[in-house]
Amino acid sequence: MDKYELSAGKGRTKVNLLAYYVGSDLIVCIYNENAHIGAVAVGEYDYKEDRASCSVITRLGHRDDVIAQEAAHFIAKRTKGSVCVVAGIHLNKIATAEIDSILENARSLVAKLCTDLSP
Repeated sequence: MDKYELSAGKGRTKVNLLAYYVGSDLIVCIYNENAHIGAVAVGEYDYKEDRASCSVITRLGHRDDVIAQEAAHFIAKRTKGSVCVVAGIHLNKIATAEIDSILENARSLVAKLCTDLSP
């Protein structure tokens, strides 16, 4: 895979995913039309403990950590590898229903990525 691109949703709740490998590690960007770096999460799989773990850094005033952390943990667990997720989704005057839709779209993109990466 040189570069993997997906999108889900439409209008204000459309979410994009871009993924590519750097060596054996995966970098995933999850963003909308107002792309930025809101949060960065690193997930890795521990074969000894048979579990995934994740660390996240969030920029001041941003709330992208939920998407970044959830995605990094899910991807590391499913691929049993290392992943860096950069999330940056912004909407002015966002409604609760739009937040729910964005989270659902991001989760579906991450699940599709993991399914497509499976042998």
